Formats: sequence, structure tokens, C-alpha cells
Amino acid sequence: MKHFLKETDFGRSELEALFQQARELKATRGRHARPLEGQTWALLFSKSSTRTRVSFEVGIHELGGNPLFLNRNDIQLGRGESVADTARVLSRFIHGLVIRTHDHREVQELAARGSIPVVNALTDLLHPCQIFADAFTLAERWSNGGADLTGSLRGRKIAFVGDRGCNVANSWIMGANLFGMKISLAGPPGFDAAPEFNQLLKQEGFPNGYEFTTDPWAAVKDADVIYTDVWVSMGKEEETEERIRVMTPFRVTEELCAAAKPGALFMHCLPAHAGQEVTEQVLEGPRSIIFDQAENRLHMQKAILAALAASARR
Repeated sequence: MKHFLKETDFGRSELEALFQQARELKATRGRHARPLEGQTWALLFSKSSTRTRVSFEVGIHELGGNPLFLNRNDIQLGRGESVADTARVLSRFIHGLVIRTHDHREVQELAARGSIPVVNALTDLLHPCQIFADAFTLAERWSNGGADLTGSLRGRKIAFVGDRGCNVANSWIMGANLFGMKISLAGPPGFDAAPEFNQLLKQEGFPNGYEFTTDPWAAVKDADVIYTDVWVSMGKEEETEERIRVMTPFRVTEELCAAAKPGALFMHCLPAHAGQEVTEQVLEGPRSIIFDQAENRLHMQKAILAALAASARR
């Protein structure tokens, strides 16, 4: 049985089939097989969401399953029941679990103590579903309809500008190394990857798999993609004023985009705050593929769910 807690839970040899499955599910939406027929998959959320919740609920439904939304505070986990007991109880009722929470260790324990597939829909450490959907979005464009989706990613460069230690930045470091891409991250001093993440990178065999800089112009040089995220993530609201102050030199502008490769794309996982981490002109400009990213959350996550359901049946 397979889980999807981090990018490398799918090996390089599995990526092309997964991406092709996402492409097929997208092309045949409403007419494809329903591998979750008769199954119930729970969505256990500790954080509010638009794209993650809607894409997973719709995706589970379109694969034939029944999505069951569980707010953490509506079940006994929010009143002190252990993660281990929650995992074992839920495993008796449902066929799979999608979790969006703060502590990455909680996701790991749910997977370890339960007997059903678990999907990490976001933790403070990683956001692997976002990065797989983003990579699929790029592969769609760069493969030009060709057969080798993941091959189109190899050798490309992504520049992440802003909060270099956020979960999306962490996941893009993992993903870039997995997909054979190069990644450079630019942000103010002190906003670096946490020791926990660096230890994970070392365990996965990517100890030197990224470049950190405090110069956004250096980071975007020769980049095929410029990526940013909000400066104030959920749980960091008390740091808003200071974060805006130190991050302002790292705003993505048309001028910064022009310093990348000609035709470089702009990506953002959303929601975006126009005028903070990125200007309105870039968000709404021809480089921006932010809504393609958002749509592809649905198709890639459906491919992930189908693969995990198949692994559970073996």
C-alpha cells in the first residue's frame, strides 16, 4: 500500500505514468473509469482551503467515490483523542484519508498507524500535491503534446522568490530534484529552510539540491519559471508587518520577470495578494499561468488518488 506524504513517495520510474494518467483524466473528464467506485475517502482539514478542498471533493466524486469532509474540531481529534487512535478508527470506516494540517509528523503518524492510503494535502513542511500539479502544468506546455511529459522538465530552471523557507518552497526543492530541474531561491536573510527540512533532503539524497541567495536578480537569471507565494502564511499573521517590510525587495515585478529567460512563465499557488509578493501586472499578464495551475490540482490529484487506490487493492 502506498501513501503520498512527500514528493519522493512516487519514484522517478513512476512519474511518467502518473503524469500521463493526469493528462488522460483531464482529456476524458466525465467519461473515464471510476476506480473509487463504492469507496469513501475522508478529508480531514485543520486549515481552511479553497483549491485543495474543492479539487479533492470534486476529484473523489468524479472517480466514483464519496468524499467525507471532517473539520478537525468536529471530531474527537480536536478534543484530545490521539492521532494513533484516530488513524485506527478511521481505517475501519473509510478507504483513504486526505489530510491538511500543520504538523508534518501528524501526517506521518496517521499513515504509520492506520491501514488506509494517506495523502498529504498540505503541512507546514511540505505541499506535494501542489508541486505535482505545478510540474504537470509545465510539462503540458513544454512537451508540446508529445509523449514524454516528465522529460520536458529535465534541465529547466525554476526561481522561487520570497519566503525561501515556506512549505511550497520546500516542496519545490524536493520536486525540482526529483524531476531533474534546477532551482534557485531568493529571499531575505533568516528566511531559510528549517533544519528539519534539510535533514529530510539529506535522507532523500538531495543534500545540495538547491541554491539560496539574497539577490532576486541572480536567482531569476536563466530561469524558465518564476514562482512566488504569499509572504504571510497561515499561522504567521502576528509577523505580518515585519514580513512585509523585509520581503518588499523580493516582490515579483515585470522588470524582474524580464531578467529571466525570454518567455519565462510566472506561477503562484494562490491565493495571491496583488501588490505584495507580486504586482497586478504580472498576475494578469501573459506570463501568468496561475489558473492553469489551479485547474490542474484536480486532474493530478485524481491521478494520485487512483494510483493509491490501486496500490491498496494489491
